[in-house]
Amino acid sequence: MKYMLMIMGDQATYDAMSGKSADSPWTEELMRGMFAHMGALNSELAEKGELVDAQGLTAPSEAKFVTAEDGKPLVSDGLYGESTEVLAGYWVVDVADEARAIEIAARVHSCPVPEGFVDPPVVVRPIPDGGAEM
Repeated sequence: MKYMLMIMGDQATYDAMSGKSADSPWTEELMRGMFAHMGALNSELAEKGELVDAQGLTAPSEAKFVTAEDGKPLVSDGLYGESTEVLAGYWVVDVADEARAIEIAARVHSCPVPEGFVDPPVVVRPIPDGGAEM
């Protein structure tokens, strides 16, 4: 069964991680630890044949909102406050059952973060065979 594991983030966290915030708790050592943790997890999932795809996404400030009017796209930049959470990255895994997907999500959530950082939960959603069920 396939599952999508989604990790959330906000613009303030992206700014802190990229050094745009003067008082950022994200040190180079923590960043290396985070990348090592995620790299090891991705390698393990790939070796077990469970990894379908995994991607980190760009900052929310780079997102575009697309609607349509008279069949033509209307594009606007996202307006993100510091507290607005958006999708920051995801994994698509193909695993035996929900318990394994939850186990992987717990490993994602155990990634090193600065002391006091409120780490949002990892969202786990099944991907039904043949598309979404309505």
